Amino acid sequence: MIQTQYDLSTTEGENTFIEHKRSDVNGPTYASITTSKGLIIVELYKDGSPDIVDEFVDFCQKGHFKGMRFNHVIKHFVIHGSKVDKPEGTEDWTSRGKHYSRLDTSLKHEAFMLGTSKTNHEGEGFDLFITTAPIPDLNDKINVFGRVIKGEDIVQEIEEVDTDDHYRPKTPVQINEVTLKYST
Repeated sequence: MIQTQYDLSTTEGENTFIEHKRSDVNGPTYASITTSKGLIIVELYKDGSPDIVDEFVDFCQKGHFKGMRFNHVIKHFVIHGSKVDKPEGTEDWTSRGKHYSRLDTSLKHEAFMLGTSKTNHEGEGFDLFITTAPIPDLNDKINVFGRVIKGEDIVQEIEEVDTDDHYRPKTPVQINEVTLKYST
């Protein structure tokens, strides 16, 4: 969903909001992802990934993320939201996740990065990954287009849900809405 939105800026330690219109030429700078566990705010990297951010914005405007479930939650690795649940598609991710949970966390790739799969989904839509730990070969699988700037505790709460053998949450966790925000 996209509406006339507000900028997150800080004045005397408090968040204030500045209204902007949809026609902002630079596009949105932030996305507020309201989940069944709470609010996650991400900064979008328009300069580094303009095509992916544009595609993300397009899917937001079409309401694609409303009701999207986090289908795979792999502790110390990623949480993955998608409209399509393919347990067999996580084999590569899960084996890597088990391996990387034992690695030194001082690696260059950081936790709390927002990305989408580099694979073509053949009309299945746009999936979301939020890393929960440093991942050395992040660029091999995920196009990063943002970073969580508020709500890391919500990401960690999602990461701690009980999962089955295919890393699917036993209790559904979903995205209720994504709202785009603009900066000045």
